[in-house]
Amino acid sequence: MLTALNLIQLVLYIALLALAGQGVLHVLAGASRASNPFYKLLQLVGSPFVNGLRHLVPRALGATQVALFTVVLLLVLYVIVTLARADWCLSHGLLGQAGCR
Repeated sequence: MLTALNLIQLVLYIALLALAGQGVLHVLAGASRASNPFYKLLQLVGSPFVNGLRHLVPRALGATQVALFTVVLLLVLYVIVTLARADWCLSHGLLGQAGCR
């Protein structure tokens, strides 16, 4: 169970970092971000989450709004998984052990 929680937390963390990097490049690079290879890499990492959520939200939302909603949802999920992991470690007396740091 601890390994599953750690893996879920890692995937959420990577997705959040990719979307945050995309947002920073969106502001800094402006219109030229489409030709930036690093932006394309971040888009590739974050796109499964954004596209998955795009199918669930109304079509009236724009691409930026869907991306922001994705970040908020991933943050909430990250906090939930972190709290579940901390609870699991505390309830099993594993505080300070390898997977519970």
